[in-house]
Amino acid sequence: MIAAQFDYKVPKSLDEAVSLIAADPDGAKVLAGGHSLIPAMKLRLAQPQLLVDIARIKELSYIREEGDQILIGATTTHYQIESSDLLKNICPLLPACAASIGDVQVRNKGTIGGSIAHSDPAGDWPAAAIALQADLVLVGPNGERTVKADDFFVDLLTTALQPGEILREIRIKKPSGRFGQAYQKVPHPASGFAVVGVAVNLSLNADGSCAAASIGVTGVGVKAYRASGAETVLVNSTLDDSAIGDAASRVCDGVDANADLYASGEYRRHLAQVREASDHGSKEFCLVSATNVRYALACRELRIKRPQS
Repeated sequence: MIAAQFDYKVPKSLDEAVSLIAADPDGAKVLAGGHSLIPAMKLRLAQPQLLVDIARIKELSYIREEGDQILIGATTTHYQIESSDLLKNICPLLPACAASIGDVQVRNKGTIGGSIAHSDPAGDWPAAAIALQADLVLVGPNGERTVKADDFFVDLLTTALQPGEILREIRIKKPSGRFGQAYQKVPHPASGFAVVGVAVNLSLNADGSCAAASIGVTGVGVKAYRASGAETVLVNSTLDDSAIGDAASRVCDGVDANADLYASGEYRRHLAQVREASDHGSKEFCLVSATNVRYALACRELRIKRPQS
């Protein structure tokens, strides 16, 4: 189908973009990579009167360290994150998630901010944002505010963004000490979206037991969510077979699973639990240096394996 008629503006700065959106908060939509909004417009599921294209605002595209935080601009592309040597070294969950998205063309055009703001129930970035306990910086006509990822995803395609607001930045605390991170999903064979996707972020004690666990899940419910029941089981455990099996059984606690032509709700719950538990008995550790042990955690399998060189 063809999209309904709309006006198109290309602001040169974030302030100009905010002004354009604020002038028509109900009729205007922000365009970044366009991989979520444009298909919806072509199906007439979205009919904005004005598109405000922020993709060319250079101040919104960056990856950098600042103190104990990682700062990522909203229009940073999936490929920029996937290929970032900085992120591969200090927060490998981010490149792993980016690499799983779509194909090369999509990753070179789509943006992390657009994906998070769209809040697709099968999107990859929302699960990663929750697992990494990200802070999302929003800017609007009334100034700037920060929202926790846990509070940002409200419902199906619905976020905490207020009319006139734009997602400006994603802030993530840098992991430290001994930790394990990974993102894995069962992709839809046509779209590449997650039928089920799980992001895991673990902190480990000196003896290898679990000091903290943060798990984000996408594809199962109407929005990405935190698997708090599974987290509780893992914390203070030795990540043994029993703890891993118990955690897997609680990944979908309290969630009404989505159903569509490809996968029933029961199948999605089964995928999340079985994929969490499979092969969990296989543990393999790799000493990277005397002071830094890295674990790559295969998410839905919840096993620790040797990182890829």
